[in-house]
Amino acid sequence: MSGFSTVEFALRDRVALLKLNRPERLNALNLAILSEATSAIDRGLAEGARAVVLTGAGRAFCCGADLQDRSIDPNDLGAIIDAAYNPFARKLAALDIPVITAVNGLAAGAGCGLALMGDISVMARSACLVLASVNVGLVPDAGATWLVAKSVGRAKALEMALLGCKLTAENALAAGLVTRVVYEEAVLGEAMAIARRLAAGPSVAIGMIRKQVSAALTASFDEMLEIERTNQETAGRTADFREAVMAIAGKRAPKFRGM
Repeated sequence: MSGFSTVEFALRDRVALLKLNRPERLNALNLAILSEATSAIDRGLAEGARAVVLTGAGRAFCCGADLQDRSIDPNDLGAIIDAAYNPFARKLAALDIPVITAVNGLAAGAGCGLALMGDISVMARSACLVLASVNVGLVPDAGATWLVAKSVGRAKALEMALLGCKLTAENALAAGLVTRVVYEEAVLGEAMAIARRLAAGPSVAIGMIRKQVSAALTASFDEMLEIERTNQETAGRTADFREAVMAIAGKRAPKFRGM
């Protein structure tokens, strides 16, 4: 149905649902799956998607790199990072629409990084996060170091990265790594409900908010004041803002068009 072999794609209510689909390999990452995931996102954008939900097929979200993939040169792991991992992570970060991750099971290594790329992350109670790279003599990648350290701070990030142990969903929630924890059967439904709400919202403002919060992690207070000012000026010129003002005056709910 989706036209892809390693991912499943569907567009529902202006939400692009992207499911990593190599369940026999716990959705391990290789060039093919990252290439198709990129193409699926592009297809969603072309077809009018205003939010993305990323999840995994089977019992795992993503176990990280497929170390048995013959297309990966073990003597030059930087090559696949340059070719696939970093471009995909940057693509997710640069989107003008929100990303929601539905973490249905194990999210390890680079898969942990992808799970935490969500602006809102919904995690199954039985799922877990693992910065597993150290267990095979490697280092975290796919942005996981930045995402974890910015969320939990130096001490917890080092514990997770150096020990490579599992972090349960409840502990991930308590640490501020994920947004919501729900029962397994509710993960995708909860993520889709959030995505539908966002897709029906003021898309221009939402796109700027996600990048504004990212900028706040490294910008100074004065720099953020200027970023907020610039974005507010842009948002104030949108049709959605004018609609909101009229809706308030008319005592009705606004009908946003994403423009």
